[in-house]
Amino acid sequence: MLIDKIWERIKQCEGDTFKQIRGKEFTYSVEGNYVYLNTTERSISKNEFAKALKTGPSGKYSSTSEISSPLLIYLQY
Repeated sequence: MLIDKIWERIKQCEGDTFKQIRGKEFTYSVEGNYVYLNTTERSISKNEFAKALKTGPSGKYSSTSEISSPLLIYLQY
C-alpha cells in the first residue's frame, strides 16, 4: 500500500528539520503509528496521513484548517 511506503519515508526523515511557509522550523519524532511534532503537543496518526493522502496534491480540503498540522500541510504541497 502507498501509505506504508510513505510511512517508511516519514520514519526515515524523523529528526530532520522542515520549514513552514512563514519560515518557522519544526522537527518530529515517530513512536509506533504516531508522529509527534516538536512545535505542538498534538500527535498525528498514520490514519490521518492516509486520509490526507486520499486528497492528493490538488488538495480537496476546503481549507488548511482541515489539515491540522504543518507536516500534513507540507506533504500536501
